[in-house]
Amino acid sequence: MSMTKLTLNAEPALINAAKKLAAERNTSVSALFSRLVATMGRTERAKSPTMGPITRKATGLLRLPAGRTPREILAVALSEKYGLRR
Repeated sequence: MSMTKLTLNAEPALINAAKKLAAERNTSVSALFSRLVATMGRTERAKSPTMGPITRKATGLLRLPAGRTPREILAVALSEKYGLRR
């Protein structure tokens, strides 16, 4: 793969954060940037950009009770989890 140099301007704090993040992942800032752009591109092209790949894979694995809105189902689940009365 052919590489082309790209110069970006950013706040010094952001540059330092990018360098730290790249070092933590044992990679370069360039590779980190490339992965970010590639991931964003895939998300943009996905059916639903609000869903991540794991969510898309899990879609359809669970059947929710009929006749209730997602908000109602969540409210019941949280009430049961925290012992609240409705």
